Amino acid sequence: MNITEISIKRPSLIIVLFSVFTLLGFIGYKNLSYELMPDFNQPVVVIKTVYPGAEPNEVETSVSRKIEDALSNLEGVDYLVTKSLPNASIIIANLKYGTDLDKTMQDAQRYIDNIRKDLPQDILSPVMSKVSPNDLPIMSISATSHLSATAFYQRMKDDYLPQIQQIKGVAEIIILGGEEREIQVKLNQDKLKFYKISMLQVVEAINRSGLDLPAGKLQTEKENNPVRLTGKFNSLDNIKNVQVAMPIPGSPVYVKDIADVVDGIKETTSISRYNGKNGIGLLLKKQGDANAVDVSKAVREKFQAIEKQNIGSGVEFVIADDSTDNTIAAVNSVVFDLLLAVILVSLVMLLFLRNFRNSLIVVVAIPTSLVTAFAVMWLLGYTLNLMTLLAMSLIIGILVDDAVVVLENIQKHLDKGKDKRTAAMDGRMEIGFAALSITLVDVVVFLPILFLQVFVADMLKQFSIVVVTSTLTSLLVGFTLTPWLVSRIGQKEDLMPTNFFNRFLLWFEHQLEKFTNWYGRQLAWVLSHKLFFTSIVLVLFAMTLGIMKQGIIGKELISTGDQGKFRMALEFDKSTSIQQNNLVAQKIEAYIIQQPEVATVFSNIGGPSTGIGSLGVGAANKTEFTILLKSKADLKNVPTETFMKKLRDNLKEKFPGINYSMAALGLIPRSAPIEITLSGSNINLVMQSGNELKNIIEKIPGADNVRLSVEEGSPEYKIIPDKDKMQRLGLTTAYVGLNLRTAFTGNDDATLTENGIEYPVRIWINEFKRQNFEHVQQLFIVNPSGLPLELSQFATVEKDRSPSLLERKDRQPAITLTADALGRPSGTVADEVVAYLKENPLPNGIQMTWGSDIKRQNDSFGALGSVLLISFLLIYLIMVALYDNFIYPFVVLFSIPLAAIGAFFALNLSMSNLSLFALLGLIMLMGLVVKNAILIVDFTNQLKAEGKHFKEALIIAGKGRLRPILMTTLSMVVGMLPIAMATGTAAEWKNGLAWVIIGGLLSSLILTVFFVPMIYFLVDSLKEKNQRSFNREEVQQ
Repeated sequence: MNITEISIKRPSLIIVLFSVFTLLGFIGYKNLSYELMPDFNQPVVVIKTVYPGAEPNEVETSVSRKIEDALSNLEGVDYLVTKSLPNASIIIANLKYGTDLDKTMQDAQRYIDNIRKDLPQDILSPVMSKVSPNDLPIMSISATSHLSATAFYQRMKDDYLPQIQQIKGVAEIIILGGEEREIQVKLNQDKLKFYKISMLQVVEAINRSGLDLPAGKLQTEKENNPVRLTGKFNSLDNIKNVQVAMPIPGSPVYVKDIADVVDGIKETTSISRYNGKNGIGLLLKKQGDANAVDVSKAVREKFQAIEKQNIGSGVEFVIADDSTDNTIAAVNSVVFDLLLAVILVSLVMLLFLRNFRNSLIVVVAIPTSLVTAFAVMWLLGYTLNLMTLLAMSLIIGILVDDAVVVLENIQKHLDKGKDKRTAAMDGRMEIGFAALSITLVDVVVFLPILFLQVFVADMLKQFSIVVVTSTLTSLLVGFTLTPWLVSRIGQKEDLMPTNFFNRFLLWFEHQLEKFTNWYGRQLAWVLSHKLFFTSIVLVLFAMTLGIMKQGIIGKELISTGDQGKFRMALEFDKSTSIQQNNLVAQKIEAYIIQQPEVATVFSNIGGPSTGIGSLGVGAANKTEFTILLKSKADLKNVPTETFMKKLRDNLKEKFPGINYSMAALGLIPRSAPIEITLSGSNINLVMQSGNELKNIIEKIPGADNVRLSVEEGSPEYKIIPDKDKMQRLGLTTAYVGLNLRTAFTGNDDATLTENGIEYPVRIWINEFKRQNFEHVQQLFIVNPSGLPLELSQFATVEKDRSPSLLERKDRQPAITLTADALGRPSGTVADEVVAYLKENPLPNGIQMTWGSDIKRQNDSFGALGSVLLISFLLIYLIMVALYDNFIYPFVVLFSIPLAAIGAFFALNLSMSNLSLFALLGLIMLMGLVVKNAILIVDFTNQLKAEGKHFKEALIIAGKGRLRPILMTTLSMVVGMLPIAMATGTAAEWKNGLAWVIIGGLLSSLILTVFFVPMIYFLVDSLKEKNQRSFNREEVQQ
């Protein structure tokens, strides 16, 4: 008793089974959360160590090299890149795919802890992070209020932010701009000199006075009372009245005698504005496993609550940018495509199946197959994201395949006059093998993807799982639900032209019959003119190769997508102060806001960059604008890139001398797509090769903002002490160093407490004495004996330029060259670089490594290429197993190359690039196009078994199977059309994928129905010839 028989005779089993599936699917769907993309962590670990006040050379020798050596034994490391910046060391460990990131991070932490004692005392603890889209801010917020700037900042830090950080899923909030209160003790050098007091004495006196100390406790048998000394500063007068020294007995020197104590603000390191209005900028990051849409919703609700509580202070939070808006838009557009596909496929079914009952039976396969996908996604912890939803909308056409093939065959048996049950059994049994082959081929194509170990594996796995589970369920539906439903509600065809709809269906049926007969005649002609037809196919192949060779079709990993949003970074001269940067940035910002196309501008002056691959370190000479344009309708569909170029050209004219770099912000965050690291033992040769390559890449069309990582740094003053003179004057390097640091950076160990809030107290020299070169030379240092000495007496001061960054790769000097791609796909630009380097190789001893998008593109394309080959082989092996024959499966495989012709033509005509999604379309195509050939070959084999000659069998099989072939192909094509024609969020990805499949299916449909029978004919003719000659030899013997 087979599965179909059980379903017809004992339908309760099937009803229970599918009820369980539906229940699980419903529970799964309710528990699935929204996400833009599956989380694809890049196997990269970043270790950042802050070393305040150190310049790159010092950072490299004291920090970077030591951590680098410690990590040399770390398992799974592909290569290490080290960047030593002013004040920070950054080590980027690029791991091999498949490495356990969490375990590697634990090991790295352990190795670093082991050498912590060898690192300088002043460094902050090394911080480790993964490079993942999850580490990027999901929201940019601008906060404003009527309170004074310092009061608002303090309220934000102590009251509002802790409330937001308590929200489930919020990881970190970076503050930009704002004014933080700081008490400043400004020392007067002349007075210090007069009283012979050193700066360190003042620092020590203040730091020792402002303390609360637990002294112990008083204890009796009955009581226990603690004793505490309270000396904390709680007003400016407390600090002013601290006694520093008593040069003459009875006449003490107080802080107020030698310094001004003022209530000031901390030195500005960043400024934030939204649409030209100053405020506090907040960049909010979510936790790795948190759902962005849920976090965004909760944060918005919390903001509204805070605004209500602080109506008097006029606190207002404006969401400048929220990446989850895109998520919801993208998901909604895919859901719309999905529903449209279901409707269109149903209409195609109605046309071919000629009545509503049969169409209904087939369409039932769609929801019943999809519910299992929801259940499996929930069980595997997946989310409703672009990949899983895209998979669902793409396979609507596949899901009806098995039901169509089975139903169409059962209908034939019904039309012969058999009763419903017999027709359902016979029809299913006859076609079952073909249906099984079709499904297994669709599924087997996606199996290799599940074992991939590349950057995109996580994305494609979810896609594949959805396709595989839904397709396998559709096979079960075709073998159980479809025959059962037909055995209950099926009926013999007898359409009468009673109404317009029936007349239309009869007309369509008549046309289809005419077309089938025409096809039969053409097939007979092709079988007699094999050479002519083969030459036509070869010419088409040659044209396809021509398109590929000419580079008409661009190459890129994942298109950014035009979201009408971009980031513009300004970089001024290295010595520019943040105040000067702000002055110019404000003018540029005002100019951008005036542009009619611009909706909003979020400005980040001097703060850390927010892009992926950014080092998270701000700089006084850098500014970043996030610019959102008005809707496409308002812009008359002008591409964002066109506006970006125009804006930059205008700004270069109006505000010259600034480096402008831009990047479109798409659905997937990206760093500069082109990244090349050169390394070698000879640093000068590395630098020279880097500069030469930079000049070449700048000339390539599409390459934009070509940069070298190691550039000349900002000017600095070097103080070179004369050790001999210092010793005679009773000075040590440490003593001088501490005095210098106090003078120019200040000491902020002391605090002033007011209303329970602690404010830092910074002690340094008056700002008028720390502005230029002379001030450094004329600085007075009082030695421990009380003798005032000018710096120039024991040291020389030189002007110098330190490098802005030092880089190493695998412990060798290195330089990284980065470039954006504007107006051309990044892969195409990179191909030109590769072509140039083939003809002009780099000098000996220089190694080159691709990074960023191109590295991932090479890895991913290589892996997907091997998936194509493995899938090809698996299809062949499955067919061999099913048909118990090695030759006929080979005939079926001829349909695959025919699909490539249409796929590349479609890519070319739709102006799409060969991207990850187009490759995914090609892999999917393999399974889809083989089924047309399977239907013909399978039926031909059946007819031959009944005693028909192969030529006659081929023509009958071709005509007999044309209807299901047309139905399944057209339902796929029509189901894909909404995706191919989609506009809006994430459309660029879906379009390429859908066009590849549509083009491939159509070319395969037109060519397969002729080419596969022709190859079959050739194979059987050869077999017949061999048989004849073999028979002749036997007769002669």
